[in-house]
Amino acid sequence: MATGERIGSIVHFFDRILVAVLRLDKGIRLGDHLHFLGGHTDFDQRIDSMQVDHRPVEKAEAGTEVAVKLSQPARRGDAVYRISD
Repeated sequence: MATGERIGSIVHFFDRILVAVLRLDKGIRLGDHLHFLGGHTDFDQRIDSMQVDHRPVEKAEAGTEVAVKLSQPARRGDAVYRISD
């Protein structure tokens, strides 16, 4: 069970390069601690790299799609939560 605030979901995952495209319901910033949760997915990760339209960004607002580099595989439809430190 995830703790924290749900901020969006994965809409696409590039398995060869471990990059997920997130559709955000709430904004995120570099350094945020996120939890990825789905039927086969359950891990935490701090966000060190993200891009919007192939450009590096430090924050992304609600309603955007952002690509983030992950350390483990994830799947389309997985929920994303922000964990408070």
